[in-house]
Amino acid sequence: MTEGLSQKIFNRFDRYEKQYVMLCLGLYVFINNTINASSDWMEATRDNNIPEFSFWEPFCWEYSSALSTLLLFPILIWWFRRVPFELSRLRRFLLLHLVGTVVFSALHVSLMVLFRELVYALVGGNYNFGAVASEFFYEYRKDAWGYLFLMALYYIYRFIYARLKGEASLISQQHKAPLIVSSNQNYESVEQNSDEPLFSENSSNAPDHLLVKKLDKEFLVKVADIEWLEAAGNYVNLHSGGRIYPLRSTLVALLPRIDSKGFARIHRSYGVNINLIESIASLPSGDGEVHLQGGQTLSLSRRYKEAFKDRLK
Repeated sequence: MTEGLSQKIFNRFDRYEKQYVMLCLGLYVFINNTINASSDWMEATRDNNIPEFSFWEPFCWEYSSALSTLLLFPILIWWFRRVPFELSRLRRFLLLHLVGTVVFSALHVSLMVLFRELVYALVGGNYNFGAVASEFFYEYRKDAWGYLFLMALYYIYRFIYARLKGEASLISQQHKAPLIVSSNQNYESVEQNSDEPLFSENSSNAPDHLLVKKLDKEFLVKVADIEWLEAAGNYVNLHSGGRIYPLRSTLVALLPRIDSKGFARIHRSYGVNINLIESIASLPSGDGEVHLQGGQTLSLSRRYKEAFKDRLK
């Protein structure tokens, strides 16, 4: 019952993941910036001092910064996915993210100043950013730290969520000994009769099962039961029986490995199990739709349409 409830929660979260993440980030940013704004006002009025600015101004400064960060956050996520951490390409990773901090800061400062000038204009005032070079360096220090914080938060979130949800690994077919699996699909033991690793991303043979690790549990999922594949950054989400299992791979790397199991690419972001297709529909645009037996409808891109038809033959 607990397992079923947790899966329902994950399924709902998956459906609205972007909205939930933006909501949580928005709450954090605005609470944090509200504290900063109130602290600025309290500091300015300490010991009955007369502040040099109005009560609303520090809130304008902080909220304009928060709003700019939220607007740029989807771009940051896209960038973090495009430039993932790879130890073998560490220099490239550091260089590109150093450039990323500069670009992020420039965009953040531009939006922030624009919002402030709009607010000041509405109240009949004038916002003065100050000397551009010195003020930009001042803002860059904070923006670079915020960039690193958001990147670390992104990697921590992906790691924890994958572990809670269950992360899949391909099982190599080079082993003679069978897996011993209990009736509830919990993985119990493996006797290895080969020097090759149990899990191999380079094996040319199509695996029959996936080993899914979820916290302290391990269980098997049949590759034949996977209905469709969805690209998600450095992961491919495997959809099977209403559940989603993230596999650290790409569609380009994964599909050739499971091609013989009946999988084909139909979109830049989707692959499908041909054996579980119910119907295919063409659209006036030249694209199409693939309807699965489980009720899902996937987009069929014109780019992959002809190759998909050949695959069906």
